[in-house]
Amino acid sequence: MTGLQSPELDGADSDSAHDPTPDQLQELRHDGSVLAIAVSNQYIFSGTSKGEIVVWSLGTYQHVQTIQAHKRSVLCLHLSEDSKYLFSSACEPIIGVWCPVAFTRLYEIYSTYDVGDVFSVAYSPQRETLYLGTQTQDIQWISFRDPTGRVSLDSANHPDKRQHRFFDSRAVGGTSTPRRTEEHYALIPKAAAVLEIDPGAIRQYAHYGWVFCMLVAKGPTVLGDSDEEVLISGGGDGTIKLWRLSDDGPDYDDGVLGDIEEMMTLGEDDSESVMSLAVDGSFLYAGKLQGIIELWDLDTKQKLRVIKAHDGNVNTLRMSFGLLWSAATGGSASKHSTVHYGRDKNGLSQNVSQKYQCLSRWKAHDAKILSSAVAVHQNERLYLTGANDNAVRVWRVSGMPTQSEEVGESDNVMIASLREFVSFRTVSSRPEFTEDCRKGATYLGSLFKRLGAQVEMLSTGGPHNPVVYAKFSGKLEPAEKRKRTLFYGHYDVVPADMKDNSWQSDPFRLEGRDGYLYGRGVSDNKGPIIAALYAVSDLLQAKALDSDIIFLIEGEEESGSRGFQDTIRMHKDLIGHVDFVLLANSYWLDDEVPCLTYGLRGVLHATVCIDSKYPDLHSGVDGSNMLSEPLTDLTLLLARLKDARNHVQIPGFYDGILPLTREEDQRYDDIARILMRRNPANGPPAHLKRSLMARWREPNLTIHRYNVSGPDGSLISSHATADVSVRLVPGQEVEQVIDALTTYLREEYGKFGSENKLTVRIDNRAEPWLGMPGNYIFRTLEEAVVSAWATGQDTGTGQDGEEVGEVGEAGVAMPVNSTGGKTEDGEGRPKCRKPLYIREGGSIPPIRFLEKEFDAPAAHLPCGQASDAAHLDNERLRVVNLVKSREIFRTVFRKL
Repeated sequence: MTGLQSPELDGADSDSAHDPTPDQLQELRHDGSVLAIAVSNQYIFSGTSKGEIVVWSLGTYQHVQTIQAHKRSVLCLHLSEDSKYLFSSACEPIIGVWCPVAFTRLYEIYSTYDVGDVFSVAYSPQRETLYLGTQTQDIQWISFRDPTGRVSLDSANHPDKRQHRFFDSRAVGGTSTPRRTEEHYALIPKAAAVLEIDPGAIRQYAHYGWVFCMLVAKGPTVLGDSDEEVLISGGGDGTIKLWRLSDDGPDYDDGVLGDIEEMMTLGEDDSESVMSLAVDGSFLYAGKLQGIIELWDLDTKQKLRVIKAHDGNVNTLRMSFGLLWSAATGGSASKHSTVHYGRDKNGLSQNVSQKYQCLSRWKAHDAKILSSAVAVHQNERLYLTGANDNAVRVWRVSGMPTQSEEVGESDNVMIASLREFVSFRTVSSRPEFTEDCRKGATYLGSLFKRLGAQVEMLSTGGPHNPVVYAKFSGKLEPAEKRKRTLFYGHYDVVPADMKDNSWQSDPFRLEGRDGYLYGRGVSDNKGPIIAALYAVSDLLQAKALDSDIIFLIEGEEESGSRGFQDTIRMHKDLIGHVDFVLLANSYWLDDEVPCLTYGLRGVLHATVCIDSKYPDLHSGVDGSNMLSEPLTDLTLLLARLKDARNHVQIPGFYDGILPLTREEDQRYDDIARILMRRNPANGPPAHLKRSLMARWREPNLTIHRYNVSGPDGSLISSHATADVSVRLVPGQEVEQVIDALTTYLREEYGKFGSENKLTVRIDNRAEPWLGMPGNYIFRTLEEAVVSAWATGQDTGTGQDGEEVGEVGEAGVAMPVNSTGGKTEDGEGRPKCRKPLYIREGGSIPPIRFLEKEFDAPAAHLPCGQASDAAHLDNERLRVVNLVKSREIFRTVFRKL
């Protein structure tokens, strides 16, 4: 029984319901085509056209390591069933065997024959034997149990040493072509041992074509025992062969351990190359040229169906989650229901033709898909595709449901919520996005409620965006004994314009690339809010939340927190008393060292206006030295605010600034030393230290822009304004600085004798904030940061590969030893990564207000990295930072 679909793609025009396109979680980019993929429970491995194996973390998608594994393109990666070995083959006759955890090269394997490229490998765990399919149409094998296979590292039979028919042949006169060599050859790690395949361990002409694909399956046919391993191979001659495996050597060579014996041959009437294979019980799927997938019954040797699945060659097939996954050189990927697992809507059995359906097909790459893999991580099913666009893409997919399946909260659920949150264009500074801001607030409120919070939308009844109030109640009784932590954040974002195509993707559509999540607001401040929310959800599910956690998420922080203070004061009874204030609205100093922020500068924004009693005039007709021009007056006046050395001239401006303590001075020294070590261009150290102090603990005045009335041209404008900001530091009182500024401007302007009018308008103000690094909330945060960043494989490395370890006297992270491993304390325990205690030059208006209004100490946890590009194009947040932030918040909310 053979069925061939019409030339159109199978399922493309069917009436059956198709699954939605899977969510793309990440795009992992490198600089070479991705020809092979393998996935362990920790890592994603990709083999590239540059002979490299690139390793990413499966949990965070962070790049971990790049290994120069081969001289030429990696054609195949295969992870053994027990995850003990990672095998790699390439466009060369050498196979690499790697430790998939330590990334060390355990074995180098080669044949004594000139086999050309090794297209495929398969491994038998029962026999501890590796099988390889070659360009010379052979299948060879080597048993890891055979001690005679070990040879010296400089064996004369090694492909790099033995006579080569082309390079070592001599022309007339005795000259020969020099062997090709490149610099990257020297980067290939030396193997711990070298294995030489016995010349008798070969099945020559296993196919009459290149052996493109192989796999080992247990009991796929009634022709063998149910627990018997069978080797299945597909070749360029269009045939599929099943091979019985044996520990006995071939009859002609008793010294060889192992043999293969042909059991059956399929497809002898077809010459189209078999590019990929997947087995499902006794059913075999074969991916072929021109988008064809064949379905074979290995018990009856019948071809059951021929499916036109794709445009382009089907180079990769995977069987997992009860479904068949395929991808092709046309760039499409598909998932198909299968014979073994197919069900109709009533759960009834169907015949083979009805059971096979294309459930979903999507454009996975605008390139040739050459490889794929499947994985499960934190209950999420993942399908990975690799193509010659130098990218691995990770897709969250659904499979056939099982009765025992349990799906709980996971980091991917958190990211899915963040994806939807980012999709709302909550730009508070532009009236056209007012409805989007309201929708974003509504979504956030519904998410809080769904995860167990009491939710209210707070406002003063004015035109401002609502403040989302959410309260999670702890279990400690009576309620009066519970501590109460207030988490502040904001759901509004700055604009993200794409007029000049400066964004690589839609800013309001979360996209994962190379271990980062890109989108407007993902770092400032939607990502940290979601991390904190899911941290509380974790504690609720674990019945470990004793304290009350209150979220106040405003919608106008990027517009000066308009109406926020009035809203909080109006609803203070609802909010109740607060013991601690926590926020997460900034970034590390660099991309490696976690930080805790204990100080922020305050700010006041003012508009200085000069108005003439005359309308706009023509400078030629009316301009004279008898006329006071507003723009000239304004320029002369603003010039008196600072001297040539940027010293603010306002009387008493520097009075009250807190003196530098010895502890703080030491902290700046340590921070400068860390930053210098990572980037010497920041130096010299004394200059860097002075720069940090000037930006963090010293005030400043900035003139931002001028505006004048009238069109461009030779006009004397009747109206001139300038925007001025003053950054304040602890010890300066905002109201006193406002009085001093306006008084000074009026007095100085009075000296001009101008007939124009001066107006000073205060547009916005925020007090500076200085926390106490040694208090309980900071100590709790520090312990949580140390715990989170000292665990797991994703602790990250510096720009020069050094990891951050112990902390100096002033609470500053110090690097570990130069060997690349963590330093240890006196008892052999790894030293932990402690955070840098930093101040920042920016301002967050609500933090000091909340601290004073509720008489509660505040602390600030930066979640993102310095390179997050908040407020800029291509804003991003590293996945590992999001996950670690969730872990930190979970610890802090549990302990406070």
